[in-house]
Amino acid sequence: MIRPEYDKALFPHWTRLSIRFRDLDPLNHVNNAIFSTYYEEARIEFIQEVNQLASELENGYSFVLANIEIDFVRPVEYPNDILIGSGIKSLGNSSITSFQAIYTGDEKKLASVAEAHGVWFDLSSQRPTRIPDIPNTEKYMLPNSLFE
Repeated sequence: MIRPEYDKALFPHWTRLSIRFRDLDPLNHVNNAIFSTYYEEARIEFIQEVNQLASELENGYSFVLANIEIDFVRPVEYPNDILIGSGIKSLGNSSITSFQAIYTGDEKKLASVAEAHGVWFDLSSQRPTRIPDIPNTEKYMLPNSLFE
């Protein structure tokens, strides 16, 4: 998986989170299991920024996480904030692949990257369904050149 240096312009959405004491392992590092929660928080915030998806969340639709791959680059120590960049790598009829990166809030050093595959889901029928049209989709997409 790619490991991009910090660049504010790289990702269409940024989330800042504070590390909590309960997130730590005995070495005073954020436990690797917590990174999945950080990525989830940022994905939810990102989805809510996309008006067409946010309104459908209230109408019984949601993304269901099908797969996530996380690479750990360096430990994150307490106290610190983290910055999570989020964007869409690819968009299918009923699926989306996001790419995210976590940077330390103080030095902006890359700590982790993740790629998540989600399926747009009709909660009442319990079946995948077509993602609603998103105006200005390119605003949320990451450049293909990033992954070459």
